[in-house]
Amino acid sequence: MPGTNLTREEAQQRAKLLTVDSYEIELDLSGAQEGGTFPSVTTVRFESAEAGAETFIDLVAPAVHEVVLNGKALDVAAVFRDSRIALAHLEAGANELRVVADCAYTNTGEGLHRFVDPVDEQAYLYTQFEVPDARRVFASFEQPDLKATFRFTVTAPAGWTVISNSPTPKAPADDVWRFEPTPRISTYITALIVGPYHAVHSSYEGKDGQSVPLGIYCRPSLAEFLDADAIFDVTRQGFAWFQEKFAYDYPFAKYDQLFVPEFNAGAMENAGAVTIRDQYVFRSKVTDAAYETRAETILHELAHMWFGDLVTMEWWNDLWLNESFATYTSIACQADAEGSKWPHAWTSFANSMKTWAYRQDQLPSTHPIMADIGDLDDVLVNFDGITYAKGASVLKQLVAYVGQDAFFKGVQAYFKAHAFGNTRLSDLLGALEETSGRDLTAWSKAWLETAGINILRPEIETDASGVITAFAVRQEAPALPAGAKGQPVLRPHRIAVGLYDLADGKLVRTDRIELDIDGDLTAVPELVGRARPAVVLLNDDDLSYAKVRLDEVSLANVTAHLGDFTASLPRALCWASAWDMTRDGELAARDYLALVLSGVGKESDIGVVQSLHRQVKLAVDLYADPAWRAQGLATWTEATLEHLRTAAPGSDHQLAWARAFAATARTEEQLALLSALLDGSEEIEGLAVDTELRWAFLERLAATGIADEPAIAAELERDRTAAGERHAATARAARPTAEAKAEAWASVVEGDTLPNAVQEAVIGGFVQSDQSELLAPFTAKYFAAVKEVWDTRSHEIAQQIAVGLYPSLQVSAQTLAQTDEWLASAEPNAALRRLVSESRAGVERALKAQAADAAAGS
Repeated sequence: MPGTNLTREEAQQRAKLLTVDSYEIELDLSGAQEGGTFPSVTTVRFESAEAGAETFIDLVAPAVHEVVLNGKALDVAAVFRDSRIALAHLEAGANELRVVADCAYTNTGEGLHRFVDPVDEQAYLYTQFEVPDARRVFASFEQPDLKATFRFTVTAPAGWTVISNSPTPKAPADDVWRFEPTPRISTYITALIVGPYHAVHSSYEGKDGQSVPLGIYCRPSLAEFLDADAIFDVTRQGFAWFQEKFAYDYPFAKYDQLFVPEFNAGAMENAGAVTIRDQYVFRSKVTDAAYETRAETILHELAHMWFGDLVTMEWWNDLWLNESFATYTSIACQADAEGSKWPHAWTSFANSMKTWAYRQDQLPSTHPIMADIGDLDDVLVNFDGITYAKGASVLKQLVAYVGQDAFFKGVQAYFKAHAFGNTRLSDLLGALEETSGRDLTAWSKAWLETAGINILRPEIETDASGVITAFAVRQEAPALPAGAKGQPVLRPHRIAVGLYDLADGKLVRTDRIELDIDGDLTAVPELVGRARPAVVLLNDDDLSYAKVRLDEVSLANVTAHLGDFTASLPRALCWASAWDMTRDGELAARDYLALVLSGVGKESDIGVVQSLHRQVKLAVDLYADPAWRAQGLATWTEATLEHLRTAAPGSDHQLAWARAFAATARTEEQLALLSALLDGSEEIEGLAVDTELRWAFLERLAATGIADEPAIAAELERDRTAAGERHAATARAARPTAEAKAEAWASVVEGDTLPNAVQEAVIGGFVQSDQSELLAPFTAKYFAAVKEVWDTRSHEIAQQIAVGLYPSLQVSAQTLAQTDEWLASAEPNAALRRLVSESRAGVERALKAQAADAAAGS
């Protein structure tokens, strides 16, 4: 449907012509329990700058019954086409449009999503409108700079609750929920959440008598697991910290957080009604890293209430600023807020978000942080590691560059100047220049308008007694990946240089120097005349965004003592550097495995431990020489079992090692242990084999052919929940038979009825690293089907398939050739071309890494 792909030029023309005043939206959801379609009536009042002008309003609907413009009924067949309603002969000044339509419930997580809980067989609804899906529920001018007020009136089944952006009215006797108008906001952050949800209420009590009602919602079947007090604690902490830093009171009337089913993302910043994936209501024991991630998500969405909702980007090319600001400030809040449980949050950021950014920035689709977003198709595939993680890294660099006080003073001025309006990047940079006194033109051009990563290396000379006689930082700008646009550039960096020495077997920082570097070589005279330390760590404290390499002496000491840093952040930076070297083929996969095995036992940060588990498995599965892989997997699996048995009973580390073992168990004895832990005939002290861990064990047993369909069905009978159904779908798709693979493939590719979350579960089970031979025949099927899938499915569903079913495990020159042939002949649109090209780059990288590992073993 080309009409759904709004271009930037079309949006600019429409914004120049129109000022939107208000929407009144009436929805009849009384038939939600049965599904299908629902009546939608939209009345929108807007002003036109010209008499007789033409424009259009967006609507994705199975049927439109009535279009009335300024009192005149229009011919629906003539004006509604291709998801747009043409509006001609506008009056100068005030106009009124009324649209009566039937809109559709979805099961894709887009528009108005409908889910039936197998526990109580009740339907639960929620909206997800970012980027352009408000038009699936009501007729709208679907672009962020046409803000308006929104008044929702919703008819719902008796006994249900309706939540929206405005405060929830008292339950009406006639089941018609009438909301007060919102402030002026964008269409994509309006929201409705409807159903028999369970609720817990509290408030945030701020200074000067401020009181903000707080609500937390989830399905009744999850209520026993809802730790509302912990969620409220994080929320209140965020309110206090953000209002102090932003010097602007929370701008909406209340703040609800709604844990909803089958959510595609982590959460969504609907104004005053944030939706969050309900996997964050933990049914079973999780590690503290999961609680930290949930808290970051909560704080990220809360930050958006100011940056994104109160002040909104004019167009989607500044999406990065929305997401990067929310990410940066959420991590800063976790690290700095009084009473925070996660003062080590920047370690987690370096460990997870930064590695995501580095990976994304080395793909052929790499792009400047400030991306060129020509249309909606562009933005839909741009929720990536550059938009979120690189952007946040660069904001952290900017804060170091201008100073935190000046940064937040600029932000305060920005909010006051643009409240309930729309902005461009230049508006924020102008405010920061005013408060910091720095000219940010060159900084912005170097960091925001160019792609790629710099590499920083120390160049150290010492005399015979080990005293430093010369020290400089060498900056390199590697060539961009083949196919990427732009040229590599050197950038200005604000970095710290950390000096570490061994004391009682521990690596302790003895000094730190902070400086600006620029150009290809920056001398650091402050270090001349000092004794050479055991480790010199560039970009200590992770102030900048760059790949860091160690000098020969530091590398030897880090290799021997990586687990011995007394602080978590330098350990995380060194772990990240080692992983990056492995991905680049500079460190053999077998040597990365050895490094991890030598240091992971000393790693106290559970988030880092869990990342190492994932990375080692990936390295051995994809980056190891195939001739050595079985040995590497055996070594890793034996290590996971040893750590499981020796971890402190009941600890997070024990749980993490149990999951790592379950992901890789392979010998008859190891799989027998999984079976015994599952049926209770064997126990490991302190390890609670609860619902989620049972499924982890069973999924591995299914993938190895031990657990059959009756075993899966029996486990599902124990866990008759939505999560249980997803796990069962994963286990069935994981079975190592041609029939199971064909069944899974057909349900996803040939059928189109699976809900988004179930489809994701099937794909996750289908792709098993131990089953590459079994999956090989599906390579040709993928290329035969993916374009039609893309053209006929919704964006979220199509992207799951295009990325999830690409033959990433078929690491061969043949896969590259098949991909290239398809790219040349299929004529995919830019978004699909990008996703397939990114997946191809993964295979190409794996081939190079395998060659490096083979060379190391020869």
